[in-house]
Amino acid sequence: MSTFWVVVIIVFVLGIILGNIMLLRYSSKFKIPKDFKKRPDSDYDKDDDADKW
Repeated sequence: MSTFWVVVIIVFVLGIILGNIMLLRYSSKFKIPKDFKKRPDSDYDKDDDADKW
């Protein structure tokens, strides 16, 4: 494998890692509003009977 492709792969992987870190830092700035209420259909714990095999 040539040196060029090794450098390209390393830069690509570092770009993905740094992009994910930057996305996490950006998303941590979002705050949940005080009047936020869960939707009644968003309770996934009640759906256990559908998982019976």
